[in-house]
Amino acid sequence: MILSIDIETYSEADLTKVGVYKYAEDPSFDILLLSYAFDDEPVSVIDLTVQDLRLGGNLEVDSVRMALTDPEVVKIAYNANFERTCLAAHLGIPMPPEQWSDTMIMAAELGLPRSLQDVGTVLGLSEDEQKMREGKNLIRFFSMPCRPTKTNGQRTRNLPEHAPDKWAQYIEYNRRDVETERAIRRKLEHFRIAPSEWDLWQIDQAINDRGVMFDRTFVENATRMDKDVKDSLLQQAKDISGLENPKSVQQVKSWIRQQAGIEVESLDKRVIGDVMDQCREHPEVIRFLEIRKAMSKTSTTKYDKMLDCACRDDRIRGLTMFYGAGRTGRWAGRLVQMQNLAKNNMPDEDLDVARQLVRGGYADSLQMMYEPTQALSELIRTSFVPRPGCKFIVSDFSAIEARVLAWMADEQWRLNVFNGSGKIYEASAEQMFHLPPGSVKKGDPMRQKGKIAELALGYGGAVGALKAMGALDMGLKEIELQPLVDSWRSANRQITKFWWSVDEAVRRCIRSKRPMFVRTESGIKLQIRMDGMFLRIQLPSGRELSYVKPKVDSGGDITFEGMIQTGGWGRQQTYGPKLVENIIQAVSRDCLAESMKRLEALGIPIVFHVHDEVICEVPEDSIHTELLRPWTAEQVAEIMGRPIEWAPGLPLRADAYECEYYRKD
Repeated sequence: MILSIDIETYSEADLTKVGVYKYAEDPSFDILLLSYAFDDEPVSVIDLTVQDLRLGGNLEVDSVRMALTDPEVVKIAYNANFERTCLAAHLGIPMPPEQWSDTMIMAAELGLPRSLQDVGTVLGLSEDEQKMREGKNLIRFFSMPCRPTKTNGQRTRNLPEHAPDKWAQYIEYNRRDVETERAIRRKLEHFRIAPSEWDLWQIDQAINDRGVMFDRTFVENATRMDKDVKDSLLQQAKDISGLENPKSVQQVKSWIRQQAGIEVESLDKRVIGDVMDQCREHPEVIRFLEIRKAMSKTSTTKYDKMLDCACRDDRIRGLTMFYGAGRTGRWAGRLVQMQNLAKNNMPDEDLDVARQLVRGGYADSLQMMYEPTQALSELIRTSFVPRPGCKFIVSDFSAIEARVLAWMADEQWRLNVFNGSGKIYEASAEQMFHLPPGSVKKGDPMRQKGKIAELALGYGGAVGALKAMGALDMGLKEIELQPLVDSWRSANRQITKFWWSVDEAVRRCIRSKRPMFVRTESGIKLQIRMDGMFLRIQLPSGRELSYVKPKVDSGGDITFEGMIQTGGWGRQQTYGPKLVENIIQAVSRDCLAESMKRLEALGIPIVFHVHDEVICEVPEDSIHTELLRPWTAEQVAEIMGRPIEWAPGLPLRADAYECEYYRKD
């Protein structure tokens, strides 16, 4: 039996700011409406402002409450994490993810928008099936606190009796959401999604439910120090420049023109170095720009975000979004945005000292020993700590994308490197410039060329990609760039061939509507087919990437519909190397998924993961019971690096280390 659900809620907490877990534990949280339907029955709505789901009292409420806890009933919602988390908080009982399914994930796996309204539009639902557009205003009116005014009697919350007509409309809005979700599900259920993906979604939900602990004392002190430092810097900037607002770009440009006689077009961080070079004879301008750069460091705002979204038990939940990257299926970051944490470049000893100073509130000592804004930025990772009696084991894959690319394309010399030393930068330089094996060492200028080529050229990049990767800043000359591209491609003929084999297969599939295969010397690597409005690329894992409404236009470009970087839904271009980039990142993601499944199955809890890295919270070595086993870093790395059944010959390798707080090894 299927139970389709949608709820409307109230909380004084800002959902977009704090996330659903903190939102649902706020003392003001309540569920207002619950719409539901069993199987294909008509949708009903329970007004929970007049009935209590926790107490029951009539057959309708009792049947829904029983179904919510019945493991034989599959609960389905659009963005089920919201319904599941809110109902668990409201009823005070767990809502195991294995009893739930999520129509939003079905849409995301097919390359469709995550928004209920947008996906209905893309799928062409009829007007009476689409999400009601009045919803945002109704949510703002009933589900959020309101501003007290004379007109509303100084109230801070709107109740049904304050606007009965709007409340009736809200009930219909709630009902329509279930009808829309069911209409979308009926359209999508014909398209195959690998069962292993639902298993992975359940693991993802369990990880988000588990959350990770943060050091509240440390973060509160870091937040306070950051504010004090930036207030001091602001005053210094005012004293040096005499400007009323040293953050104003126009005021700063005008001041630099007066002081140094230089017209500054931009103060963007990418060009500020050039501006400072032009102002070398004006130390007050240099100092001002250094201060302004320190003031503009935004990474430390993550400390505030941690305090915003931490739950009462000092764990932060909901940090990752399953299938957040529609082209590859990789996870996206949420709330604290773990995917773009500042690097910690300090030596471990300095990191420990700086962290102790911040945790102890010794602001003067921190400022005396370190550049405070930089130190606070580098210390962000260390905010995350294991619970008492536990340690972190951090493990990640070594050069996973480069290994997967070599394996998928059958670039044998690269596979030999990864099966041996693993030193791909050195080996790449030797291959490109026909140097003897083992002749390029760390520190050799040739290694630098191998490194920049590896980082920039694997997915069809050329001179522009080398420049974007900083080739000129690394000392390479403009005249060297095109020969570097040519040398890399010549040394990686199988990879170059793989780009255009994928390009040709996709074009032929779109035009002919017939299945195509991409083969290498080791056999079939990809299957490509049209499936209704979707181009599907089957990966070695069995999962499929989807491209919506693909076509080859009159100019010969491959285009498809998707979310564009500037926001919204639109048509965008792709081609062989870009498709290969999607494929390689997707296969790399599937390797991580296999490791996550293994770790969780062995009782090694993952508290969060970033890119190709997992962070596990395991008991310290002194604690050992039947349920709590003190795993080692070596064991976790071995589990991560085990061969994968669907990827024979892929030379995986993982590294791991233990730490008392999160950091980079």
